Amino acid sequence: MEKIAVIGAGTMGNGIAHVFAQNGFKVNLIDISQASLDRGLSTISKNLDRMLAKEAIDEAKKEETLSNITTFTALEEGVSEVQLVIEAATENLDIKLKIFKDLDQTCKAGTILATNTSSISITQIAAVTKRPEKVIGMHFMNPVPIMKLVEIIRGYNTSDEVTQTIMELSKKLGKTPTEVNDYPGFVANRILMPMINESIETLYNGVAGVEEIDTVMKLGMAHPMGPLQLADFIGLDVCLSILNVMYDGFKNPKYAPCPLLVNMVMAGKLGVKSGEGFYDYSESKKAEKVSSQFN
Repeated sequence: MEKIAVIGAGTMGNGIAHVFAQNGFKVNLIDISQASLDRGLSTISKNLDRMLAKEAIDEAKKEETLSNITTFTALEEGVSEVQLVIEAATENLDIKLKIFKDLDQTCKAGTILATNTSSISITQIAAVTKRPEKVIGMHFMNPVPIMKLVEIIRGYNTSDEVTQTIMELSKKLGKTPTEVNDYPGFVANRILMPMINESIETLYNGVAGVEEIDTVMKLGMAHPMGPLQLADFIGLDVCLSILNVMYDGFKNPKYAPCPLLVNMVMAGKLGVKSGEGFYDYSESKKAEKVSSQFN
């Protein structure tokens, strides 16, 4: 496997493209917007500069990595000659189903189709293709260049051969692949999102404030960041989407999103990307100032 395509130049997509390109793969980065592609390449370049400053790579490796990435706004052109496609579009079922229908019609018969979804059923996505045995989940963690884990999710029909291929490929990227089965939220978010949701409930019920909740989890449970800060980092809209997938999938009230989370998303308070969530990011991207609504 030498050439891959990544669909989506956002946070996850450009991170995935970065990691593959840095490890010698030719990457076609695809997005419907040239502006998004330009932003994605700019982010990759800045992240490589950080690695350069830390002497983790040299200038030659930076230039080689960037030269391994080609951008496309036309899906058909970008995926025509690749052995693997990784979809990293918005966490929306309808969007993903459309992309996979198009990929199935456009890609060569042997091309493996992977999705970076954090919660949506691989089996459901695979069902819209004529190659369900070649559809698999590759759930990278954010930030992709730094985080070692990749959840490898087998759909109901994913073949052993494809699973093994993707496991070995992930190791070549310097990642630690972990195989899980296809249930809502998989492992990472099935455990993480209820914790985040319960933290929001704790705030909603007036048990403690934003900083107090995060401090307890950081100092008491040795978490690198508190759950409310982490929710801001992930994006509150993404957290809500994942919780809804699990609530719909399991029909269990323990996965029902907290009303405070729902209201914040409706109000556009999405965390770091909107400038405000549980913390105020208007002056710094670090969670140093609690949002005024919680003071």
